Amino acid sequence: MRIDMTTEPGDPQRPNEDYVSVALPASGWGGALVLLDGVTPPREDVGCTHGVPWFTARLGSAMLELSGSRRDMTLAECLAAAIARTAEAHVSTCDLSHIRTPQATVVAARWDEDRVEHLVLSDSALLVEGDDGEVTPVLDRRLAELPPSVRALRDHVRALRAAGEAEELAAARAAYVRAVEGLRNAPDGSGFYTAAADPAVAERAVTGTLPRARVRALLALTDGAARWTETFRLGDWAGLLAVVRKEGTGALVSRVRTAESADPDCVAFRRGKPHDDAALALAELA
Repeated sequence: MRIDMTTEPGDPQRPNEDYVSVALPASGWGGALVLLDGVTPPREDVGCTHGVPWFTARLGSAMLELSGSRRDMTLAECLAAAIARTAEAHVSTCDLSHIRTPQATVVAARWDEDRVEHLVLSDSALLVEGDDGEVTPVLDRRLAELPPSVRALRDHVRALRAAGEAEELAAARAAYVRAVEGLRNAPDGSGFYTAAADPAVAERAVTGTLPRARVRALLALTDGAARWTETFRLGDWAGLLAVVRKEGTGALVSRVRTAESADPDCVAFRRGKPHDDAALALAELA
């Protein structure tokens, strides 16, 4: 079995809000992978004294421990328990009902000699390479399928940034953020979901199970690493996995950084920020 991981902040002056780790049991059979992408809030009150890096470290560690040690629980049950454990760690000091309480996207995978389980919540990605070499992305597309009115606000922000319209940009960005926040973890199921303080969100994750014999490799990526395919269109998912397998996870992040630096104003490739935290983990099972 081969494991290769890399994580790197988008801005070296700011803490990395991504988390990635893999656990391999001493028995030699199976393993667990957890990857999180912390949601960067506006620079305003978020109701929490700890911050997103603290949250992703706590939630990721709890999820990894439960995924690796509690085979009697599904990955969704592990996520619910990890969210509850993390919430308990700061509920006495922080307002966990705040709309901007720390939160994260989640990718998790777990395997043993018989099967491979997976879970994806929000816009990080899991690539599954089959025994025939075909690469299948496991994606939660709800964030990408925002209502037309919200997508229009997003496109307006990107157009203003590209045009250098600084005076209008702040107000347009604030309007877009408010619209997105209204859809995040909406109880009526009309929006998209992230792991925050409510364990019930785990039931909204995309989950599945495959026979171990049918899976050759797994590659988990935050959207900062997935930019190679989804933003810069440098290759499809199979091409991305091929780059990682041949050159390593660090090489993919370097390629993304090169593409980002070539378009510093986000004009050719519109995106929320010029550089983003990036994390990815490759687990070759066969």
